[in-house]
Amino acid sequence: MPALRNWLVTLLLVLAAVPVLAQQQPAQPAAGAGQPPLDNGNPAQPGQPTQPVQQLPQDTVRPNYVLGPNDQILIRAPDAEEINQKPFRVDGDGNINLPLVGRIHASGMTLQELEANLVQRLKEYIREPQVFVDVVQFRSAPVYFVGLFARPGIYPLQGNRTLTEMLTSVGGMLPNASRHITITRHEEYGPIPLPTAVVDPEKKVSTVEISLGSLRQNINPAENILLQPYDVITVGRAENVYVNGEVLRIAGIELGERDSISILQALSQSGGFTRDAMKDKVRILRPIEGTNRRTVIYVNAKELFEGKGIDVPLFPNDIVYVPRSYSRLFWTTFSSLALPMLPYIIFLVAQ
Repeated sequence: MPALRNWLVTLLLVLAAVPVLAQQQPAQPAAGAGQPPLDNGNPAQPGQPTQPVQQLPQDTVRPNYVLGPNDQILIRAPDAEEINQKPFRVDGDGNINLPLVGRIHASGMTLQELEANLVQRLKEYIREPQVFVDVVQFRSAPVYFVGLFARPGIYPLQGNRTLTEMLTSVGGMLPNASRHITITRHEEYGPIPLPTAVVDPEKKVSTVEISLGSLRQNINPAENILLQPYDVITVGRAENVYVNGEVLRIAGIELGERDSISILQALSQSGGFTRDAMKDKVRILRPIEGTNRRTVIYVNAKELFEGKGIDVPLFPNDIVYVPRSYSRLFWTTFSSLALPMLPYIIFLVAQ
């Protein structure tokens, strides 16, 4: 009987160890990883289409530029020699007089609308006319709004216009836009008059990043700068923090208008922990500025959820990683194998 008992115990231990050893250790994000975690079944931004920020060359004008008196345009219409590759100026009444098609009230039209108007008029003479309109001289110096603004494009800078005034003109920003905007200014118009501005002597520009929250709350009135001709105002997508590992939903969390989010909020938005989570060994992988490395911050999230300790803020591009508890996994696997066999073991021992 002792030999039988020893044999049964050995058998149980082997059965319990086999699935644990066969289970491959999941890849953990390295401290030097420069890319956020991805999960094929859980996209980082569900329901939000990717909208890459397009760089706008300074010598081109987007179709939504609104024409006005004294703008000079160049029309390209290969099949209409009378107007092809010829410049025309919008007069003081907002009209342009064109050979073949006559007078058009162009003031208030976008370039796209003017192109469509010309196409309709040319159809009387040409079967499938092609028309392209460019602005070659502005009625006033332009400024460029690039990225996730409500109405990105080129806008005339008439008089002394501040940053907040021009942001109102473009309709503000889209909901998924970053809460930080970047302003780039050419050297000939002087450096941006803010202490945080960075001058690039090679590109002959100065740039500065301004927080929209600070601008709205008027925390630093000097940030509401006067814009200069050919300033480029850029906004990208909102920054994210990422939650990976033993959580119910692996995803990126958009900060939106916030500069940070607490780790408890991030874990809660990710659905909480799985049953195998090692709650007291949660890691924050934080980017080190100017490098491709990350520093590791350990957090006892178990205590935080019990109301102990101090909640930790997460900043843009932080990665929260919740590791798996393999001791818990072992006993869970052992019990799932041993319990079904318990009646047979009792029967054999009782014999």
